[in-house]
Parts: sequence; C-alpha cells; structure tokens
Amino acid sequence: MRRWQVVALGLMLLIVVPSNTAAPVEELDVGFIVGGQWTNASNSSTASDYFVDLPALVEDYTATWCTNCVDVEHALNEIPSRYLQQYHFHRAIGETEDPFGSVVLDERWEDRYGLRIPPTVVFNGYLKKIGSVADGESLKDDYDELTNSTPPMDEGSTQFVWTPAGESGIAAWNVDISSSVLANYSLDVQVWFVESGATFEEGSNQLGYYPHIVREIHSLGNATNGTENLPIPVAFDGDDVEVHLMYEFKPIVLEVCCDEPIISDEDSTDNPLPYLGLIEIFAIIAIVVALKSKRLL
Repeated sequence: MRRWQVVALGLMLLIVVPSNTAAPVEELDVGFIVGGQWTNASNSSTASDYFVDLPALVEDYTATWCTNCVDVEHALNEIPSRYLQQYHFHRAIGETEDPFGSVVLDERWEDRYGLRIPPTVVFNGYLKKIGSVADGESLKDDYDELTNSTPPMDEGSTQFVWTPAGESGIAAWNVDISSSVLANYSLDVQVWFVESGATFEEGSNQLGYYPHIVREIHSLGNATNGTENLPIPVAFDGDDVEVHLMYEFKPIVLEVCCDEPIISDEDSTDNPLPYLGLIEIFAIIAIVVALKSKRLL
C-alpha cells in the first residue's frame, strides 16, 4: 500500500471510529455558550434568571452505535440537572444507523469544535474532552471539575418568553450583558429545539432510549432583545420537543490593516543618506570590480 493511501486510511478511521483513549481537556479559543432557559414547545412559559444561577451546559457528540458513548452518558447522568444541562448531538454525515442527526448540525459541530469523533463532550462551549477514559479517578470526577469551570459571565441576566401557536411559536428574549463582555465578544442569540428523548431499539450500543437530542438550531441575530416566530420540528416519537434559549459568544478578532507602508526613521526623506537595496549594492560591487580589472589590464 502506498504511503498516501495509508495516511488516508488513518484519517478515515480517526473520523469514523469512536475514541476510547484518554485525551486531555482542551481549552478552545472559540468563545463560550451560556443560557439554557427552556420549556416544552407546546407550553406557554416565562423565565427570568441571572446568568450565575443557570447550570453549566454540556454538548455531547454521540451515536447510537457508539458503545464508548454509553460510559460518557452514564457519567454525565451522575451530575444533577440543577448543575449541568445536557445537549446530545448525533452523528449524521457518513451515517448508516443513527436516525437522530442532521447534516447542518454536523457541519456546525465541525466548524466550531473540529473533528466529529464520538464520544466528545464540550462544556460551556469551550472546554473539550475527547474519549471515554478518565483523566482523574473517574469520568464523573472529570466532568464535575469541568462543570465548575465557568465562562466569563459573572453578571447579567436573561428573560425568555415562549408562546406556542400550533405548529410554530413565538420566542421573545431580553438580555442584560456587561459592557466588558460585549467589548471582547460578539453575541449570537439562538433557539435550540431539543427532543427530550426518543426510543430506537435498533441502536447497536443497546441503549434503546436516547435523551436530550438536539434537532435544530436557529440563529436570531445579535440584538439584546426581540421576538421571532419559529416552526416547531416534528419529534421522532411522542410529543416532547423542547425550546431552549442560548447565547453564543465568539471572540472579536481585530483585523490589522497593512495597506499603508511602514516608514521608519531610516526610510524618512529627512535622512540625507539614500537607502541601498541588494540590487544597488551588487551593482556598486560589480562597478568596483570592473574598474579594478581595467586597471590591471
């Protein structure tokens, strides 16, 4: 087998095969996600909370055939929901078994977090751990520590109102965010539709019931308050679609413009000595050599 074929095969295995090796926690430079106020999509609801009182959020990349994902999800379930809120993203691209994923959500995961390797967990949108082997005494201990690692939202509050209207609903939000956060991060208000759980007996990891399935994500823009009419996705089974209000913050990257040349003191027109480049230097050397050679003739 040629060398490039070996490399290609290795990359395919990396993407397809679930990870059961230990991987250190990676802090990503992609911003963070907070929020998580929610209600059943068929219920009217109003919520008002301070960000410091909301639970941590974990995004779990999983699949119905991933046996290592079972260990991860059991460990996540050991953390009370008042401290940690779960969102499960199921593999879709290249999938032959799992019915719960979508290409749009797969692409969103890859754009934000890199390779789509089940199991992978991301806490609060920026602390990523791949695999099902614990760094510490247990996965539960690892996740407890990550749950307590909070993003830079030490103040502010959020209000969320949901009003169902048949097959759609109106989401209204109002958020108070400190100016220090908005000076460094751009805001994207989002609504996540989540199916609380669905039964799939054909799942080869034999879980049978799969909870916290993220079905759709809608971006509502960067306004700190507003309303939006949204269609409610159909549940895989039952009538248990939830609507969650989320705030995604991305770091603001300042672009450095280099259109104008930088002129140093040596390059200034006030300098009486002209600047000599390599071409000019070589030309002078050639002239000197030629003159010396002429004298020797």
